Amino acid sequence: MAQEHPFAPFVRILGKGKKGSRSLTREEAREAMAMILEDRVRPEQLGAFLMLLRVKEEAPEELAGFADAVRERYRPPQGITAAIDWSTYAGKKRHLPWFLLSALLLAERGHTVFMHGARGHTAGRVYTEDMLAPFGLEPCADWQQVSDQLAQRRFAFMSIDQLCPPLGEIIQLRNILGLRSPVHTLCRMLNPLDAPVSVDGVFHPPYAPMHQKTALLLGTRQGVTVRGDGGEAEVKPDSDCELHWIINGAVDSGIWPRLYAQRLVKDEQLDPADLIRLWRGEIEHPYGEGAVISTLAMVLRLLQPDQPCEPAQLVEQARSWWQARDRKRF
Repeated sequence: MAQEHPFAPFVRILGKGKKGSRSLTREEAREAMAMILEDRVRPEQLGAFLMLLRVKEEAPEELAGFADAVRERYRPPQGITAAIDWSTYAGKKRHLPWFLLSALLLAERGHTVFMHGARGHTAGRVYTEDMLAPFGLEPCADWQQVSDQLAQRRFAFMSIDQLCPPLGEIIQLRNILGLRSPVHTLCRMLNPLDAPVSVDGVFHPPYAPMHQKTALLLGTRQGVTVRGDGGEAEVKPDSDCELHWIINGAVDSGIWPRLYAQRLVKDEQLDPADLIRLWRGEIEHPYGEGAVISTLAMVLRLLQPDQPCEPAQLVEQARSWWQARDRKRF
């Protein structure tokens, strides 16, 4: 007689109908992701599993269990640390990834930033990984290179393709399945170096509380989920921006006020060279500068959780950092 595949119970839990289905427990999710990472799942099972989760919407306990499995199998070497974990998986469509300048400015000020992300899964988007070269940076091929770049530059970027290759492969199923899968959310929550501060972004509003609750389950003490431009962790300077915080282990949410009263005109074309031109002071770009300052101010709240957190004060601190940047650094 035919034997049931060991992964079949996890598909059944999710797909047994309106009355019979349920979310996975954290332990069940850990076991299911372990099988996926170890290539013990048939392709049709993986597709069904991912899409059932997508329709149901993944629960925080499921995401935490998935992250547990990844962390157990793709653990960085001991001794590599970063102050800030910054995920960048969406890509930008309407604007350049100005938040990269915020991260580089934090690094200039002595805060180590580990950024991880993906590229190429959605047509017509600009990905952070492709913006590194003008700054003399390159994606890290291994953890030793991450360690070296954090020590030398206080900034390092690693693609999910190197961080956890099976997840990188699943992300690229976006064009086959026609939808993003829960892995896009999972990757944002990994914080592989266990940095004390985590920064991530979402596009759909209902996902922000899910990220927040998952981060709490994973032990985050200082974190923010941004409903930012294009789904990236970038504060929009010309509209109010919804932020979901974890400050000293307590949850909070609110609207980060805009810098500009009116919407700014979008660039007709995105020129990646404008990123480094703005850093060097070679061009004026009100939206880009406002995004850099607003995003930096947001992160400063996480780095100073016990200090006054009025947005106006943090914006002025961020503005002073920006004006004092080393324009010849890159």
